[in-house]
Amino acid sequence: MKKTPHILQFICSTGFYGAERWILALCKNTPKQDAKHSLAVTLEDNSKDLELVKQFRKDCGDAVEVPMNNRFDLAVINKLVQYIHDNNIDIIHTHGYKSDILGVIAAKKAGIPVVVTPHGFENAEDFKLRTFIWLGCQAMRFANKVVPLSPQLVKDVKGFGVKEPKLVYIQNGVDLSEVETVRDAVPRLEKTKKRIGFIGQMISRKNIKDILDIFDSLSAKRNDIELVLLGDGDDRASLEAYSTNLSSKEDMHFLGYRDDRLDYLRSFDLFVMTSTLEGIPRCLMEACAMGTPIAAYDIPGIDQLVQHNETGMLAKLGDKATLSEYWARLLDDDIFAQTCGKNAINYVNQHYAAKRMADEYLELFNDLLVCEHDK
Repeated sequence: MKKTPHILQFICSTGFYGAERWILALCKNTPKQDAKHSLAVTLEDNSKDLELVKQFRKDCGDAVEVPMNNRFDLAVINKLVQYIHDNNIDIIHTHGYKSDILGVIAAKKAGIPVVVTPHGFENAEDFKLRTFIWLGCQAMRFANKVVPLSPQLVKDVKGFGVKEPKLVYIQNGVDLSEVETVRDAVPRLEKTKKRIGFIGQMISRKNIKDILDIFDSLSAKRNDIELVLLGDGDDRASLEAYSTNLSSKEDMHFLGYRDDRLDYLRSFDLFVMTSTLEGIPRCLMEACAMGTPIAAYDIPGIDQLVQHNETGMLAKLGDKATLSEYWARLLDDDIFAQTCGKNAINYVNQHYAAKRMADEYLELFNDLLVCEHDK
């Protein structure tokens, strides 16, 4: 009888963003009779009461919080090894540069395979953070399988010396049922102006300052728009401080993390991104599934979801003037905006279903266990 694999999802999380929601989508869309999933999350000063842990325990299985005494506590490795042995874990699946380092070492000590899924690389300026990211990328080379989420991430991973057959591409997927429920329900939020919105982490590669600049320039020409930004992160305080010097500051709203983010997404007349580096953003998938018109910079990852003039509008990276024109068109040309929204719904449903992704990962996990058994 074939063994049902027991997979430990491991992440060093500080919030409830794309990678965290991705883990839930993977585990919720894997039939429980085919695989058992557990979750390990490092417990740090900025990661208490995580929504990921609550939802995982409710919908997916056991979740354990592993205390860390500092930002990079190597004692976590032995705690993971003990959990692996105590719970008969077959494979550890890591998400993020810090979890990759700790998880790869723990897997080697425990004698089990490890799968690394890169969700994106940070173009950070901080030297210590760049060092951690570099170490995480080196750790990937010692994984059994490295499974990026997008073609661009495949190219990035190859640049760190990871090649086939260790390198496997499984196209990203997202559980869209939650989005569809909100999309088809009666709207819950009211507004008095056209609403431009962003949802995601406030970190350097998201380049949110360009959103503020574009909104400020557009707001100078019209008084019927507002900007709503949902999410948190290292750059939030500096972005809020920057916004106070802009003439449109009264129409800029930093709302932080929100449980009702999908209600806000539905209320957006336009979803915007100005990222400089991405995988395939979950927030963008959700915007597509909601049918919200999208305008963004044309970079790898985003171009996997947004086709110019078909499912949204794309401007050259850094071209704020052109992107501002695209914002205006999508806000003012209702027929064009609605057509882009409908096209986006059809596209994301066809290409990015979570069930397809979960099935491909299950096949990968089973193949790994066969290989381990045959050694």
